[in-house]
Amino acid sequence: MTIELVDGKAGTAHISSEDKAIIHQAKFSKSDVVFDWGDVFKCTMGSANKATIGTGCASIQGLDWHITAAESVTISNGPQGMKRNDIICAHYHRDSSTGVEKVELAVLKGTPNATTAADPTIPSGKILSGAVDAYMPLWRIPLDGITVGTPVRLFTPRGALWDSVTLERQPFPFFGNTLLLQKRNGLVIATVSASPQSTVKNLYNVDANETIANGFRPPLNAIMTSVSHCGDVASMLIHPDGRISVFGTLTVGHHYLWQGVWPTE
Repeated sequence: MTIELVDGKAGTAHISSEDKAIIHQAKFSKSDVVFDWGDVFKCTMGSANKATIGTGCASIQGLDWHITAAESVTISNGPQGMKRNDIICAHYHRDSSTGVEKVELAVLKGTPNATTAADPTIPSGKILSGAVDAYMPLWRIPLDGITVGTPVRLFTPRGALWDSVTLERQPFPFFGNTLLLQKRNGLVIATVSASPQSTVKNLYNVDANETIANGFRPPLNAIMTSVSHCGDVASMLIHPDGRISVFGTLTVGHHYLWQGVWPTE
């Protein structure tokens, strides 16, 4: 029978990891996901040979796993005069004889190169297709000889479902109205419908008094644009520190619909 009430009582044990993987992939993503919980797998180098991964919660191809106390992994010494990238992964393994599954941290070692380091190949096993091994990359550890560089995060944490849409309404006196900021999965949509309080023409890089709220700021300069019902064109440059620079012409009595979209961290 191909129809199953996965969360229903069947009178016998019937919920498999495959069931949960299918449902989690459908609800969240077929991709690997790291959630915003605990230390979000923060990586620190205790020494040139020891990386510590903090607490966190994730899903590898739909199968949930977590770290509830910091775990350590060993990084092999780099050869003198050579560069190398190692990748710290979550390694899923299923015992083909017993069916028992587990996740552990593993280090995939890159190939040393005298000039440019490259990441090692990540095995592409698909759990739902029967693979007994799968890997979820977490951190790149760059090595230059025996010197270990700063770990590089290879994932973007995802907020909880209830936090997937965050709203911020902030007063915007420059335009006599309220700026609406909506954030979903790291993407901000900013809108405001307003008329200016005074007429100013040919603005160029003029700072507004307002700033974009923390948590909604872009990592690089972003733009909001607007055209009034009379054809005036204006734009705003949104800086990473939240500052707003205004360009264009604003006319009293003219109505402007502003919109901008940008990523945020």
